[in-house]
Amino acid sequence: MDFLNLVKEYESSYLEDLNTLVSIHSIRDLSTKTNSAPFGQGPRQALDAFLEMGKRDGFDTKDIDGYAGVISYGEQKDTVGILGHLDIVPIGEDWSKEPLKVTLDDGYVFGRGVMDDKGPTLAAYYALKLLKDHRVPLKKRVMLIAGCDEESGMECIQYYKKHAEIPQTGFVPDADFPVIYGEKGGAHVTLSSKDDTVIKKMKAGTRPNIVIGKADCIVPSITDQQKEQFEFYLKTNDLKGSIQEVEEGIQLHIDGIFSHAAWPYNGVNAALHLLNFVGCAFNDTLSSDLYSLLKDWQGKPEHLNIDGEYMGFLTMSTGIVDIENDQTSVLIDIRYPNDIDANTIVERFEDACKALKSNIEVHLDSDMVPMFVDPSSPLVTELMNVYQKYTKDMFHGPKTIGGGTYARMFDNFVSFGPELPFEEKSTEQFVGGPHQRDEGAKLANLIQAIAIYADAILALAG
Repeated sequence: MDFLNLVKEYESSYLEDLNTLVSIHSIRDLSTKTNSAPFGQGPRQALDAFLEMGKRDGFDTKDIDGYAGVISYGEQKDTVGILGHLDIVPIGEDWSKEPLKVTLDDGYVFGRGVMDDKGPTLAAYYALKLLKDHRVPLKKRVMLIAGCDEESGMECIQYYKKHAEIPQTGFVPDADFPVIYGEKGGAHVTLSSKDDTVIKKMKAGTRPNIVIGKADCIVPSITDQQKEQFEFYLKTNDLKGSIQEVEEGIQLHIDGIFSHAAWPYNGVNAALHLLNFVGCAFNDTLSSDLYSLLKDWQGKPEHLNIDGEYMGFLTMSTGIVDIENDQTSVLIDIRYPNDIDANTIVERFEDACKALKSNIEVHLDSDMVPMFVDPSSPLVTELMNVYQKYTKDMFHGPKTIGGGTYARMFDNFVSFGPELPFEEKSTEQFVGGPHQRDEGAKLANLIQAIAIYADAILALAG
């Protein structure tokens, strides 16, 4: 079938449904938690809206206690799964577009979640709708599973695995094309300390998987010389910042650049710059020691700069800094290749801390082991064939990434699109990526993804 031609008739309804999903502030908020809304009312509303679309279009739907939802097509025993998520990261600041509305501008759609992951999940849904509408016969039942807590630890899919049917194989539309057969492990490590520090208060970062783009800290006072040093620090590091008197003392502020924690080198961590400045200008030992541990995204001070055989470099991103009353907690997001494990990472952190003056303790909060599927497996081969059919891209092959998707939660799953490896921006305006301001995607690519996903479903289930 000519899916590329058929998908054209769905563009306007796709945009309408996408706007419905994007308009819902589906961020995890446990202050609004109920039995049917385990992650708060926003994710619950997004799940309701998505399942209602499935009912509207004649699919079987199932609510997995508010943790996830399933839209199914077919009644066969054998299954193919598609895993997407409806929750979003915090909106952040400095948007030039309305974040909770789909804005179509110069061929691009903007809004929080258009790429991560409401837009791609909806593209997979419309692929399934296309197959159903045109009565394409399938030999396997297709299960489109939408989770509600991917951005905060995947508790939704952990619950799903204990209470619902697990598909035999499938893909996740929440990353890049062509096919991602491996994902780095993900460890959250906390550094804690009770050492004295000149910092009276510092609350920086909202999520461990976001590079801290803005940060403040409060110190008791500041001299004219330190003010000059701050201005010099900003200029030499090409940063913007400010000094302000507040009730508790003097507030130092630095603007960095938000980014996904899997690519910390694409961001500028404002909190680390503050620690560096305070450590030097105020001769603050704890700040200097923390900065010395965290300054390098490859973890060189801890001897973690590993270049993995399949998955490339380990990456390290400081996501949350909490300092008050000489109680310090720093949460680090580490993405590691399958050449190392979380226990070794902790041991190397502990060794690095022993050489410091501060008494910094290391805690492993959580760990998700790497995901790996044989790149020569039928699953990867079938999806590569579909990708090449539509893009004519014979250069880029299957790969691994540092990001973590639902693919790591089930056996024999891979990530599959929708971002293209050869994409060149066709607009002069800023187009943000996942977790950034002005999150956007080229509409033509999302529409093409519907066709690719329809053909992929047919290849796996037909």
